[in-house]
Amino acid sequence: MSDGTPADQFFDAAIGLLHRVREEESAAIAAAGTLLADTVEAGGRLFAFGAGHSSLAAQDVVYRAGGLALMNLLPVPGAVGVDVVPATLGSALERVDGLASAVLDTSPVRAGDVLVIISLSGRNALPVEMAMAARGRGVRVIGVTSVAYAAQTSSRHGSGTYLRDHCDIVLDSKIAVGDAELTLDTIPAPFAPASTVVTTALLQAVMATTAQTLAARGVEPPLLRSGNVDGGHDWNTRIMDEYRDRIFYRR
Repeated sequence: MSDGTPADQFFDAAIGLLHRVREEESAAIAAAGTLLADTVEAGGRLFAFGAGHSSLAAQDVVYRAGGLALMNLLPVPGAVGVDVVPATLGSALERVDGLASAVLDTSPVRAGDVLVIISLSGRNALPVEMAMAARGRGVRVIGVTSVAYAAQTSSRHGSGTYLRDHCDIVLDSKIAVGDAELTLDTIPAPFAPASTVVTTALLQAVMATTAQTLAARGVEPPLLRSGNVDGGHDWNTRIMDEYRDRIFYRR
């Protein structure tokens, strides 16, 4: 561990990871941003999915100021977020075979769309099956995961594969197995996870690339403004009306 307080050490660890993904994932970020821009321009729809704490990064790109209005959350009841009680049920649902296919069958996702799947370990049945089933339906898949898990853990899907094995583009978060950056002799378990910080930054980098790519092609990126600035509500109403057939979080 480096010198300084645990807070300093965590910031150092998170900044180090951000530097790594900036340098090592630049090509994948560019490819993901281009794929999203291609899909927007072609009339396709955009979806994001994550289970448990991985859902935080998915939710961060849906219906937010400065974000793409076309990014929709693909919900899996009981698995998106940690609001289900008991919280352990969400983890159990990630291991249920067939759940992902059932969700896709009843969702608006269709061929020509893009689905971003976020799973730190990429080892559970739900994200693996989600990627496999989506691609089988003609959906392009961007996976956001820690590739290290595939080398250091066993898959929980019957195929023995991981999320990374079923994606068109993989974004590697570089998070170490266990997702805890700090240790202390006086604390028996490692602590201070950084996966949310890094994964969220990765996805926002992709969104920024998408916006710039669309603008370079002469297409206005369908971006949302903050509802807390003057004119923001009117702006968002215009964007949502223009793209109403591709936005599913608004009724």
